Amino acid sequence: MTVVANEKLGLTVRGLTTTFETSRGTAIAAADIDFDVAPGEVVGLVGESGSGKSVTLRSIMRLIREPGHVSGHVEWRGRDLIGMPDEQLRRIRGSEIAMIFQEPMTALNPVLPVGMQIEENLVAHTTLNRRERRARALELMNIVGIPAAERRLEEYPHQFSGGMRQRAMIAIALACSPKLLLADEPTTALDVTIQDQILKLLLDLRDRLSMSVVLVTHDLGVVAGTCDRMAVMYAGRIVEKGTVAEVFAQPRHPYTRGLLGSVPRGNAARTMLYSIDGTPPSLTALPTGCAFHPRCSFATDECRRERPPLAAVGEGRMVACFHQDQVAALEAII
Repeated sequence: MTVVANEKLGLTVRGLTTTFETSRGTAIAAADIDFDVAPGEVVGLVGESGSGKSVTLRSIMRLIREPGHVSGHVEWRGRDLIGMPDEQLRRIRGSEIAMIFQEPMTALNPVLPVGMQIEENLVAHTTLNRRERRARALELMNIVGIPAAERRLEEYPHQFSGGMRQRAMIAIALACSPKLLLADEPTTALDVTIQDQILKLLLDLRDRLSMSVVLVTHDLGVVAGTCDRMAVMYAGRIVEKGTVAEVFAQPRHPYTRGLLGSVPRGNAARTMLYSIDGTPPSLTALPTGCAFHPRCSFATDECRRERPPLAAVGEGRMVACFHQDQVAALEAII
């Protein structure tokens, strides 16, 4: 799908930073996050657990509470979400921008029927009467492919399978036909057949509603089959971004290369999977210089002293690595 960027009609994130005050010091969960999402575009945020992906989505929606603090600039259709009054922001949440949270069994209210949870969004953002809300909830259940929708409106989350709960979460998010969907690991813990159905559903709804999507995942296969562009996060920062085709064909950051190398490939001879040595750093005690240097085979004294800036290496392609040319020159891994 070809997308013409128009920042005034899409999402623009600049310098988004989220910190938490803890007993061990300040944890920098997300730092200087920059990316754009054009109308109708799917952008993937990729990285290990704890890299800052979910915090970034919650910060965009301003769902971070004390002891967390969010700063920076988030513009949606020409309006600044970070500085917006709470009442005005509540009118945008759920109507223009919606979010699918991780793990629907904990995100859904266990003591309310699923139909009532869909209708809550309609009560908050529409003027529909009770009968119209019921009809809209039934329509949404059918759109997301939940069988026997009329009966299941009265059922509770524990009566749904994992895939059906995820579909119910999508129905709630889509209740008011949002123009931006923030999807936080929407296929986690689902088997591959249900995962494929959910992703196809999101793409179909993207096309049907002209909706933009920011998709958080650690699954590079999901990114390859779903996203137009991607941003790779490590230790709270974006270390590489570009189109999915460019990044997969020639990763320019050692961490991106490591992630791609750890994915099994069906056409390759049976070999040991590549792994990245070490573990992600503590967010309260990040290494000096490049946060990835303790795990990086390319690291030099320069990497240990200074943090590489996220710099452009072509139109729309950005990388934060002093040795990106050496990484790019390595043999292709896909």
